[in-house]
Amino acid sequence: MSEDLLRYDILIQDALRGAVKKILAEVGRTGLPGDHHFYIAFDTNAPGVRISQRLKERYPQEMTIVLQHQFWDLAIGEHAFEVGLSFGGVPEKLLVPFSAIKGFFDPSVQFALEFDPGKTAEELPEELLEAVEELAKAEQEQADGQPKADGQDDSKEAAEAASGDKAETAAEAPAGDGGGEVVSLDAFRKKT
Repeated sequence: MSEDLLRYDILIQDALRGAVKKILAEVGRTGLPGDHHFYIAFDTNAPGVRISQRLKERYPQEMTIVLQHQFWDLAIGEHAFEVGLSFGGVPEKLLVPFSAIKGFFDPSVQFALEFDPGKTAEELPEELLEAVEELAKAEQEQADGQPKADGQDDSKEAAEAASGDKAETAAEAPAGDGGGEVVSLDAFRKKT
């Protein structure tokens, strides 16, 4: 048998990540239709991922977020998406490159995709990685009580730059106590 020099496995994963991007862009424009909602699992160590230190400590390798009732500022860029969620009543902004996604599941229609994170033909642009690094540094300085450096972008502007394009955002949802829920994607995988 011949060696796969075209790397069909990578091409298919990139195409399916493109489908996730289109789905999220549509939700960003129009909101979630009907009973649709999403569980999105991602590698918290993947290049370009931006989550708070608190969440990073709690989920050092993988995290699954739920986009259903209470999320806001869903912004879709060329290489990543950003979303606001509440964790234990604390609002958080997450920036997730599409290449970091491990799983996408819509339980309302039993639709699921699994990915091998990092297995992509698309390289993350240096600007994305630099912007995420600057945001992490600014957040750490603020957490340490140091003032933000002059000329540094505000978080939202830097996140928009990091996600690739200025993206359309969904209307803000109320941030209540129900908040984001993190569950294991394994709970939804078929047992064989």
